[in-house]
Amino acid sequence: MDLEKLRYPIGKLSYAGSPTIDQRNGWIQDIAEFPDQLRAAVKDLTQEQLQWHYRPEGWTIRQVVHHCADSHLNAQLRFKLALTEGLPTIKPYKEALWAQLPDIEEDINVSLDLLTALHKKWVYLLERLSEEDFSRQYIHPEHNKTFDLNFTVAMYSWHCRHHYAHVLQAIEHKGEFA
Repeated sequence: MDLEKLRYPIGKLSYAGSPTIDQRNGWIQDIAEFPDQLRAAVKDLTQEQLQWHYRPEGWTIRQVVHHCADSHLNAQLRFKLALTEGLPTIKPYKEALWAQLPDIEEDINVSLDLLTALHKKWVYLLERLSEEDFSRQYIHPEHNKTFDLNFTVAMYSWHCRHHYAHVLQAIEHKGEFA
């Protein structure tokens, strides 16, 4: 089995810079649709099925759902910091450790509800930003570089599609990768 394909079922993020308005609107649409897509994918899964992994040594479906809520909450904060501060340095977090905290055992509907509300608020903001707003930047200290909001919206569009594909992959393989 191709472990790289299992890890990146839609491929790695590709960003050429300077997106068109249509490209950016497509990314925003991906973000808008993600909570409903994810909810539909997991709605009939049992507690046992939520423990299926999307690849060997990868996260479970449950962890992926909770990770998306955590990650996208951080993403919206990054947008707001970039929009309201000169060139803020964001606070990174250890997502692999977050995915092991006790709240990942919480009902996934808590994270699905959070994603639904968060994405509605986030998309409302994104649809009202100017070209100048999308050029605003923040510093990511782990990468030691700046990212603008055009890149960031592209990255989270990819992140939505990436983890949605992980969930579908786990379901397709029933968590078994022999």
